Amino acid sequence: MMFKNRQEAGKLLADKLLNYKDTESIIYALPRGGVVLGAEIADKLNLPLDIIITRKIGHPLNPEYAVCAISENGNVVCNEEEAEKIDENWLSRQSEDELKEAGRRRLLYKTKRLSTEGKIAILVDDGIATGLTMLAAINEIREQKPMRIVVAVPVMPRDAESKILNVADESVSLEIPEYFAGAIGSYYEEFGQVSDEEVIILLNKKYEERNHS
Repeated sequence: MMFKNRQEAGKLLADKLLNYKDTESIIYALPRGGVVLGAEIADKLNLPLDIIITRKIGHPLNPEYAVCAISENGNVVCNEEEAEKIDENWLSRQSEDELKEAGRRRLLYKTKRLSTEGKIAILVDDGIATGLTMLAAINEIREQKPMRIVVAVPVMPRDAESKILNVADESVSLEIPEYFAGAIGSYYEEFGQVSDEEVIILLNKKYEERNHS
């Protein structure tokens, strides 16, 4: 399945989440790309939009290949087999750098975390490859004691879905290919980088709508 862009993927994903419309649920999007989908889903389901910031720690020889991921609260999830082969000091420095970047984005986006205690948390991204950033997000959200955690993405490999279902209550996707192409962008016709400015505009729009509803 090929998606035209993130907006189309968000709309299609929203159709599979209609049972959560007008419920005690919150959309938590992973910046930056996930916010585009999250905004579409929040619009269609009439739900508030928030963000949860996790950062990928790429392999020193291939930065696009995630070996670990870290969330804002410092929770680290790793591919243990790969992480064991990497210098611990290097990994520690990278973790610190990515934690600082997560903090920078939180300040830049000027968002105040919505409490998901006793509610349904729907975690959204534009796709999953290794699953590490989403697993870090789930771990952080779980600490807030939500009633239920739902992971919603357009595409992910089958082994990643198994990992997600070990820690989340539900997984919703549009495509689980038998042979994953290796890159999320391979499933989109348009997959340009989303800017901080775009994220801020989308978040501000939803914030204003929420305050005037």
